[in-house]
Amino acid sequence: MSEQRPSLPASEWLLYCRPALESDLAAELADRITDAGINIEVEIDELPHGGYVRVISTEGQALNDVQRQVSLASLVFARQSLVALPPLDELERSDRLTPIIEQLSAAGWSAEELVFEAPDTNEGKALTSLARALERPLTSQLKRRKILRRRAGARRLHVFMTSGNSLQLGLSFRGNRSEHPNGIQRLRFPHGAPSRSTLKLEEAWHQFLPAERWEEVLAPGSTAADLGAAPGGWTWQLVNKGMQVYAVDNGSMDKGLMRSGMVEHLQEDGLKWLPPWPLDWLVCDMVERPSRVIETIAAWLTGGHCRYTVFNLKLPMKRRWQEVSECLGQLRERLDAAGLRYQLRCRQLYHDREEVTVFVEVLR
Repeated sequence: MSEQRPSLPASEWLLYCRPALESDLAAELADRITDAGINIEVEIDELPHGGYVRVISTEGQALNDVQRQVSLASLVFARQSLVALPPLDELERSDRLTPIIEQLSAAGWSAEELVFEAPDTNEGKALTSLARALERPLTSQLKRRKILRRRAGARRLHVFMTSGNSLQLGLSFRGNRSEHPNGIQRLRFPHGAPSRSTLKLEEAWHQFLPAERWEEVLAPGSTAADLGAAPGGWTWQLVNKGMQVYAVDNGSMDKGLMRSGMVEHLQEDGLKWLPPWPLDWLVCDMVERPSRVIETIAAWLTGGHCRYTVFNLKLPMKRRWQEVSECLGQLRERLDAAGLRYQLRCRQLYHDREEVTVFVEVLR
């Protein structure tokens, strides 16, 4: 009779975030776990400016179902979502690999891919050379032990390094993870764009729109408005897709954009202006109170002035999650009261700062 293989449950849920937003992600997770009615006692561990949050089962139960029920796509402040094993601390410099292999064997894990990651901090970036040195020998040993193999359900094994002698092992699943290293969509600044804010809109499209829909939703000849457009970072993205754009802002627009012949600059109040006919897109990156932006977006959507919108909400220094939750709740109330069918998603993007980006599509 063969000996039963030991099993170590994934008793932690590990999520990456922007450094300094750990408490906001922790507050969001606490609310989401409560709203989902999950009957597992957990504690939420956040390290200030660490760039990650740990949700720990206080009774050692596996958190796979929790990670599945509160999906990454539904979260605002998370960049990546992993089920995880307890951290491995005080690793010996002479042999970091043996504890990793022993813990994976005890857990009974297998995966198709291996990635090394670290927090998006200066300390995390300093671990790049060490991760590179460990990756090849660990990959070789994991393949020999069949822990890393083909046809393992597209699972991905993450080695999340928090220091030179501390790391945590996590597992991600296709359809409930970011496919980008560290959960970060890195984009190249496009030549000719008037400002770096242009990357916010490009990243939003990557985040919220599947690639197979781009040709339909971002089609040349579409019409759009950019509220708070100057100097034209977001307008540039719209024009680059072949859209005709109303750029609404009292400030000056980039001269190159204006020479394109595809932009009409209106020096008006973006919170009050409405188009002469329905447009395809509304985008907005105005430095205004979130409640005022929500009121403007709600008026556009319920009035039938656009079908798609991407907009940013500039957040206060404290209670960011509470502000986001309240604003999105107000917008949903307005859209529901108007009888609209819609898709709404919100995410704190890599190219955002003290803000979140919201996407809404009115469904037909």
